Amino acid sequence: MGVVTISASYGAGGPEVGAAVAERLGLAFHDRAIPARVAGRLGVSRDDAEANDERVVRGLWRLVASLGAMPDPVGGVVPITDEPDERAYREQTERVLREIADGDGGVVLGRAGAMVLRGRPDVLHVRLDGPPEARLRAAVGRYRRPEEELRREMEANDRTREAYVRHYYRCDPASARHYHLVVDGTALPLPAVVDLVVTAARARGIRP
Repeated sequence: MGVVTISASYGAGGPEVGAAVAERLGLAFHDRAIPARVAGRLGVSRDDAEANDERVVRGLWRLVASLGAMPDPVGGVVPITDEPDERAYREQTERVLREIADGDGGVVLGRAGAMVLRGRPDVLHVRLDGPPEARLRAAVGRYRRPEEELRREMEANDRTREAYVRHYYRCDPASARHYHLVVDGTALPLPAVVDLVVTAARARGIRP
């Protein structure tokens, strides 16, 4: 068994690669299922748990931006939210990730999986990235939406996710030192990226 964590910047193919890797390895793809489990733990609706994924990072970025600086690796600020607050969601998300790793394993997209499960021998940590303009072109081709709309979405997504990881885990999510495999998801066809990840996962002993 084991876990593949995938950290992906916007447009680098995270959802597509994650789902394909899970299918190839015969493992579950944990994406939308994670907020559903968190919702059950906190006694809130699944919609609330899914929305919180965005509220936490967007709320954090808005507060940080209002102060004129990104949170640094050794400090930060915590946004004020309604109860259950963002700390409760984060703690329950971490608990779910550890239970997945201790159980049947799977492929986990996002949610700072590389930081939560760091140091485990039964986990492969993958980072998908690429130059911003290349990621934007890939997103336009994939989602068929207006370029400027996707550019704004990409910029907001990149900085809010970075702010979240920097604040809670005191590190840069783009740093190669957190991952076993770093791939430019815009430089290769996605099936080739999937092949690389599957090969690396099997080399780590990850299988059903």
